[in-house]
Amino acid sequence: MRELTTDGLLDAVRAWVVIESPTNDAEGVNRVADHAGTLLRGIGASIERMPGRDGYGDILVGRVAGEVNGPGLLLLGHMDTVHQRGVFGYRVEGDRAYGPGIYDMKGGNAMAVAALQHLHATGRRPRLPISVMMIPDEEVGSPSSRAAIEAEALRHRAALVFEPSGEGGKFTVGRHGIARWHLRTEGRPAHAGAYHAEGRSAVREMAHHILALESLTDHPRNFYVNIGIINGGTHENMVPAECSAICYALVPTAAEEAELRAAIHALPQHDPDVRTAVTAGLGRPPFAKTPAIQALYNYAAMLAAEAGLPSAGERVAGGGSDGNFTGALGVPTLDGLGVIGGGPHTREEYIELACLVPRTRMLARLFETLGPGVAGL
Repeated sequence: MRELTTDGLLDAVRAWVVIESPTNDAEGVNRVADHAGTLLRGIGASIERMPGRDGYGDILVGRVAGEVNGPGLLLLGHMDTVHQRGVFGYRVEGDRAYGPGIYDMKGGNAMAVAALQHLHATGRRPRLPISVMMIPDEEVGSPSSRAAIEAEALRHRAALVFEPSGEGGKFTVGRHGIARWHLRTEGRPAHAGAYHAEGRSAVREMAHHILALESLTDHPRNFYVNIGIINGGTHENMVPAECSAICYALVPTAAEEAELRAAIHALPQHDPDVRTAVTAGLGRPPFAKTPAIQALYNYAAMLAAEAGLPSAGERVAGGGSDGNFTGALGVPTLDGLGVIGGGPHTREEYIELACLVPRTRMLARLFETLGPGVAGL
């Protein structure tokens, strides 16, 4: 991609978006990996592909040589979307383009690769070696990919994540964590009419647990505890013997994560004949801005201004990303480097066309100039 134009970049974005790739569709996700691999091979990258497991697609890593050797930059993107095939399609209306995953996060993937293609086409190279890592299962917490992400991150100087920007273009310098817990209560069945007193309601016990856990929510602290899924009982005239629930919580720091864990394990037993079991589910650790992240942000914001973008600004985001894993390890992580737009996880997911050229130009300069002695690296 020698010239960065809106039409050319929009074509690049479209090529990613029209390959529909819900997380549970390994074949669709792998077709995205095929596409990414073809683009990266075209600029001389070596390709490593780790076969998917547990029903998920493959992990793809493309390695691009830099001007200097040694630990480089890890570029993180995910190939999966929350949208099932055929729900809605790609379209352009006015100054926006719409499509499944276009904002979260195929638009960012397309821009990052296009920036590398631009450097290659104009005879330039990244300052540091770059590893482009494409993940198949981020939208469900990266269960098959987390270990690989963390191992890769520890071999790099910094991680750059191409999740969409927030609030009109802000970069993400920290993320709250996500904690999940699975709860199960087991009681005693009985006829709800003739022998009600002999029953022990698992649903009633779960109701006490739900009230106790949701009471932990503290909006000023950005600590949100939500019981979003409950299943219990088998018939209206039967005292329910079993109930299950999933607790999903936004935990801004490790302190809130520990507070929730303690509360889960200390849930009081209201009915001595009902047993409660709790199991930790998939989660993402929080990561906070560090001086190294601040230095990365300052440098990227300077390049954004040079590219003609408005003041980028910084934010701490509530939604999770694979940047949670790298940031929590202490690897300097700058997230939210992707597109400007909105409507994530809806049928009106969109990007703003005006962001494509300046954001991609900024990324090309970031890859070309970020090296030893720059931004604290």
